Amino acid sequence: MRVLRLSIVGLHQITRNYSGMSGNQDYKSAKSIYDFTVKSIKGEDVPLTKYEGHVCLIVNVASKCGLTATNYKELNELYDKYAETKGLRILAFPCNQFNGQEPGGSDDICSFADRQKVKFDLFEKIDVNGDNAHPLWKYLKKEAGGTLGSFIKWNFTKFIVNKEGKVVERHGPTVEPSKLVSNLEKYF
Repeated sequence: MRVLRLSIVGLHQITRNYSGMSGNQDYKSAKSIYDFTVKSIKGEDVPLTKYEGHVCLIVNVASKCGLTATNYKELNELYDKYAETKGLRILAFPCNQFNGQEPGGSDDICSFADRQKVKFDLFEKIDVNGDNAHPLWKYLKKEAGGTLGSFIKWNFTKFIVNKEGKVVERHGPTVEPSKLVSNLEKYF
């Protein structure tokens, strides 16, 4: 008879990884973004504890939106200006919920991102609204509701997260990344 021995720490890690893979993380009891695990665009689990101590800008992106060119360009510029010097991290989540403007799969999204010379972190395509919304996005919306309700209205909604993993600001799709410089600098 074999006995399986598992430490409490090991069990916690398995439980945390399992909940991250299942997408059923409890956003209501989360204390910060660090309570979530997401999937990279390559399908790898990424615990958001990776971003502890960094100011993060979290944004839903789409490759075929009228706002795409400006947002991708300016997100890259923010990354160039602040990633090394101030530790800014940009987390981009493709989403196809707005007029089908992110129709492709991971390979298509990666090809587009390569053509845009994206330097920031890209994650799997997700839903940001509805019953199937990713738990991280449910949490973001709970922490910073919008003007006309907490739902995400369009591509390129932006959340600023401080170094403690707390959502501190939400900005709508028409707020260009370059206009967030003074907002971000408050948290560095």
